[in-house]
Amino acid sequence: MNDGNLLKSNDTKLSVTWVGHATTLVQIDGLNILTDPIWSDRCSPLSFAGPKRYTPPGISLGDLPKIDIVILSHNHYDHTDIPTLRKLEETFHPLVLTGLGNKKLLLGEGLKNVNEMDWWEEISFGSVKLTFTPTQHFSGRSLFDRDETLWGSFMISGTREKVYFAGDTGYFSHFKEIANRFGNIDVAILPIGATEPRWLMEPVHIGPTQAVMSFLDLKAKYLVPMHYMTFVLSDEPLDSPVPRTKEAMKQSGISESAFVPLKIGETRFF
Repeated sequence: MNDGNLLKSNDTKLSVTWVGHATTLVQIDGLNILTDPIWSDRCSPLSFAGPKRYTPPGISLGDLPKIDIVILSHNHYDHTDIPTLRKLEETFHPLVLTGLGNKKLLLGEGLKNVNEMDWWEEISFGSVKLTFTPTQHFSGRSLFDRDETLWGSFMISGTREKVYFAGDTGYFSHFKEIANRFGNIDVAILPIGATEPRWLMEPVHIGPTQAVMSFLDLKAKYLVPMHYMTFVLSDEPLDSPVPRTKEAMKQSGISESAFVPLKIGETRFF
């Protein structure tokens, strides 16, 4: 469990902390950015049913440093968790960045500072520029609103470093396009879980092999994996994605030092 002390005192170094699932804390240029935050016990429209958390969050909400920005890749319940977002609003009043069509939901739930973005749209916050970038996925919070809101990923560009957060995505040419547009990516935070059966998941969730392909396309220095070991959303064993990703990286001739599989709650400074 991370007590947050190092995070609260860090205002210069690039760091990534894995909270669990797709929730990471990125510290860059003195800003604290949360990705797809979920502290709830279930990722579901119901508090008493749906996928239940297998591992607790790696840091408590009360131990977080001041959160400046929340980025939401898409509106699925395991990525846009309203109870968590309400608590973050009450405590930190962060800027929330999300895809087109999601603002109405968030404002209706009490969030105050929400900015919708289209693919390739940019917004600056101090010295940091955030760009909403394409992915191959889908959206929807019920049976009747599929693909009515936009999904995507984020490039976080500081004065010296760049961090890419993939959200959920299948493998497609957008990784190469992102690399061509931005270049010199330091950290790629990529999903490696919720991948089986492949016939169902492949169009929307990269697996370990495709995560390595995506990492190579992005030409990033480090791969920080996420989207595993937290909720049971698919058929593969919860602890299988990391060894499979390590093997895929080895088969691709990538140095083992480029792979940074954080423990839940662990912080890595870059």
